Amino acid sequence: MNAEGDPLLSIVVPVYNEQGNVAPLLERLTSTLDALPERPDYEIVLVNDGSSDGTGDAIRAELRRRPHLVLVNLSRNFGHQLAATAGIELARGAAVILMDGDLQDPPELIGAFLAKWREGFDVVYAVRRTRKGESAFKLATAGFFYRTIKRLTRVAIPVDTGDFRLMSRRVVDALQRLPERHRFLRGMVSWVGFNQTGVEYDRDVRLSGATKYPLPKMVRFAVDGITSFSDIPLRFASYFGFAVSAVAFVYALIVVVDKLFGVNPPAYTPGWASTIVAVVFLGGVQLISLGILGEYLGRIYDEVKGRPLYLIDDIERS
Repeated sequence: MNAEGDPLLSIVVPVYNEQGNVAPLLERLTSTLDALPERPDYEIVLVNDGSSDGTGDAIRAELRRRPHLVLVNLSRNFGHQLAATAGIELARGAAVILMDGDLQDPPELIGAFLAKWREGFDVVYAVRRTRKGESAFKLATAGFFYRTIKRLTRVAIPVDTGDFRLMSRRVVDALQRLPERHRFLRGMVSWVGFNQTGVEYDRDVRLSGATKYPLPKMVRFAVDGITSFSDIPLRFASYFGFAVSAVAFVYALIVVVDKLFGVNPPAYTPGWASTIVAVVFLGGVQLISLGILGEYLGRIYDEVKGRPLYLIDDIERS
């Protein structure tokens, strides 16, 4: 349980170069929270993830005119998942809501989150019914990713969800016991278990600024998600190696039979093309397998160094 005087509800918002979204976000957040029938005590924890624009100054301006705000400045840009982790670990609420700062996650859903939490659910995640303003390519790749990771892992990660969710204090405490550096928070929240449910919503377009997940970062995030919760890629490399070896063995038998019994017609003249194809194919399989092994080995290397997940420059409160 929380110490007496700690807020009931914590809203954690990692922000990176969101100067134009800070004021509208806080206006909608505070309006939504103040309009809730139960009028809960709350804090809004904004984690400035090494922004290079005026995001920090915009938040400080809001600190001077709004209560309940906490500004956490990280020492540099650590990335969205680690910034979110910092906010979750600093949050004091009995319930913690994680959301993005671009207003694609509507603050008005907080009331529905709290209602489900009071029904006894430890995690209430937002399920994207529609996603406005996103390209067909992004929608297709996102759908493919969620369904792929669902098949590859033993953890029941809900499809079409992001990090927008409410977590009870015991879920937050459980997350703090998971120290891995390549973090996939939505998978980690699913892994800890407890009672979980979803609430559907229509995702809005970004209010201003550019997406912080261009294609290279999306690919990196997908790789982190898969390798964090599945060893199937490692086994796939082994299975693929056995399959290629089996094909090569059958092909070798065909060649032997051909040489001994002359199965092929006289006009058959073996060339170098099949040899080149086989060599290139096998070389590709080997490189893919080495790449998969390297990915997991790199994760082990990062873990054994034991560096902190993030470093805090300072914390400011209103």
